Amino acid sequence: MKATELLLDGFGRVREVVHEAVDGLTAEELTARPDAGANTVAWLVWHLTRIQDDHVAEVAGTEQVWISQGWTDRFALPFPAGDTGYGHDADDVAAVVVESARLLTDYHEAVHAHTVHYLGKLAAADLDRVVDERWTPPVTLGARLVSVLSDDLQHAGQAAFVRGVLRRR
Repeated sequence: MKATELLLDGFGRVREVVHEAVDGLTAEELTARPDAGANTVAWLVWHLTRIQDDHVAEVAGTEQVWISQGWTDRFALPFPAGDTGYGHDADDVAAVVVESARLLTDYHEAVHAHTVHYLGKLAAADLDRVVDERWTPPVTLGARLVSVLSDDLQHAGQAAFVRGVLRRR
C-alpha cells in the first residue's frame, strides 16, 4: 500500500467518525456541553474540519473550501473568515451554533472531497517536500498531513464521546 493510500484511508476514517458523531443530533444537542468548560459537538466538528481545510489548502496552494464555496456565509459565525478555532475559549466555543447536523457534515464532505482530490495527485516523493521551515527539523508534507490526521481523529473521537454523554442523559 502506498503512503498516500494510507493517508486517504485515514481521512476516510475521520469522515466516518464525523458522520457517526453528528448524524441524528438536534441543533440543541450539537451545542450542548457536558459541563460549562467542555467543547460542543458542533465546535469540535467545525474546528477539525476548519483545520483540515486550512492546512490542506495551504500545502495544496489552493483557497480554503470555507471561503471559496461560501461556507463562511452559510455558518454565519462571529469570527474572521480565516479563523480555525485554534485558541478559542469557552465563549468562542459557545458561539459555534449551527442550524443542523447536515450543515456540519456537508461542510466536512466538501473539505474531504478537496483533501481526496489533492492526495490523489501526490506521489510518494512529494511527501518529503518541506512545507514549513519554522520548526527544527523542518516540517515535511508527510509530517504535516499526519499531524492534521492525528488532530482530526482526536477531535472526532471527542465529538463521539460528547455525543455519547449527551445521549445517556
